[in-house]
Amino acid sequence: MSEAASAEPKGLTDEAILERFLRSKNQPTGSQTLGFRMVAVSQAERSVEVEFDAKAELLLNPMKQIQGGYLCAMLDECMSVACMVASGMTAVAPTLEMKTSFFRPGMPGKIRGVGKVVKWGRQVAFTEGELFDPEGRLLAKATGTAIPTPFASYKK
Repeated sequence: MSEAASAEPKGLTDEAILERFLRSKNQPTGSQTLGFRMVAVSQAERSVEVEFDAKAELLLNPMKQIQGGYLCAMLDECMSVACMVASGMTAVAPTLEMKTSFFRPGMPGKIRGVGKVVKWGRQVAFTEGELFDPEGRLLAKATGTAIPTPFASYKK
């Protein structure tokens, strides 16, 4: 798939993709644990905005902050879902590697995530993700590479 082709909508509108995510009854358990919810989709920008509901009883470290591994998982989720959107919902993109920088502690509650595909190649996708607290402050940022992997059909 060429980079130019992946920027074009694949027959599904942004609204239709968002609706599929919102009505999905088969959300992965990892996404459920993180409190994942899709907020916005832009195929043209190859980006997504998501929200996480970080539950204190599930995700905190002894300092009562969200454990860094869960923040990494949130970033991975943002970037991976952006890849699905960039593919026109024709592929998943398992993460090959990611680098994360933490800027401030994440606290329980709502966390906004933004995922973007910077470049979509035939064998590798380059991604970025950011997490923000309710006041809009940057919590963590990641860059990653993923392997676009077509799937036969998108499960509703």
